[in-house]
Amino acid sequence: MILNQQTLDAIYQSFSLVFDTAFNDITPLYQRIAMVVQSQTREQKYGFLGAFPRMREWVGDRVLQNISTHDFTIKNKDFESTIEVDRNDIEDDNLGIYNPIVQEFARIAATHPDELIFELFKDGTANECYDGKAFFAANHTVNGVTVSNFADDSNTPWYLLDLSRALKPFVFQSRRNVEFVSLDNMKDANAFFKRKYIYGLDVRYNAGYGLWQLAYRSEKTLDATNYSSARSAMMQYTDDNGRPLGIMPTMLVVPPSLEGEARALLMNDTTTAGATNMWKGTSELLVAPWLE
Repeated sequence: MILNQQTLDAIYQSFSLVFDTAFNDITPLYQRIAMVVQSQTREQKYGFLGAFPRMREWVGDRVLQNISTHDFTIKNKDFESTIEVDRNDIEDDNLGIYNPIVQEFARIAATHPDELIFELFKDGTANECYDGKAFFAANHTVNGVTVSNFADDSNTPWYLLDLSRALKPFVFQSRRNVEFVSLDNMKDANAFFKRKYIYGLDVRYNAGYGLWQLAYRSEKTLDATNYSSARSAMMQYTDDNGRPLGIMPTMLVVPPSLEGEARALLMNDTTTAGATNMWKGTSELLVAPWLE
C-alpha cells in the first residue's frame, strides 16, 4: 500500500466506521439502573436529592417544598484509551488485524460506564451519599428516626433496587460523549521517531450516588427469608413527614457467584421443599460480572 496522507485519512475513516458500528451494537447496563444526566459544567450539584414532593389538599396558600437542602456534587472526569499502529502494517496492507482491536475499543467505551456504576455498588458501604452517610448504611436518619438500607454480614453481597421512577439510586453524569480520535499526520513526531500512528478514544463523565432509599445491600445469605426481609424494609421507607414513599423493589442484582441462588428464588415454581415459590417473578434478575 502506498503510504501518504490520503491513505492515512482513509484508514482513520475506516477505523471510525468499525468503531461506530460496534459501539452502536452494544447495549450497556448503566442506562437501566442510573439516572442519566447531561452535564454542562465541570461539576454538577444535586440539591434536589432527598426531596420527595407530594400532593396535598390545596387549603389556603401553596406550600413551597424545599428541594435545595442538600449539596451533593459530582465532578466530571476525563477517561482515555489509546493504541498505536505500526507504519509497516500499513505499507504491507496488514490492517485487518487491527479491526478486532478497534471493535474491542468500542466495547470498552460502551461498557466503561457500567464499570463505574458497579464500583459504586461495591464501595457503597464506605462512600458517602447526599445525606452525609455511607450510601449503604444502617444509620440513615429520616425525620429523627434511624433507617437502614444495609444488612451487614460476612456473605457475598446482593442488592435490591427500585427502578420504577425517574430518579434512580445511581447517577451517570455525561459531560462529553466518547470520541474516536487520531494522531496520524505523516509529520507528527510519533510517526517520524517511532514509525507509529496513534488512535484513541476519550470521553468526559462520571458516576455518583442518587437516592439511597431506592437501593438495598444485603450480606445475608440469598434465600427467601432474607430476600423477604430486604423487600419489606424498602417498602416501609417513609418521607420526612412519615408518609410511605411507595417503594417497590423491581430488580435483584447479583454477582455471577450468586446467579444460581437468584434464579432459583425468582424463577422456580416451587421451593426445594416442594412448596409454592411465592417470590417467583417478584423482581427482574440482573447478573453483573463487575460485582465479583
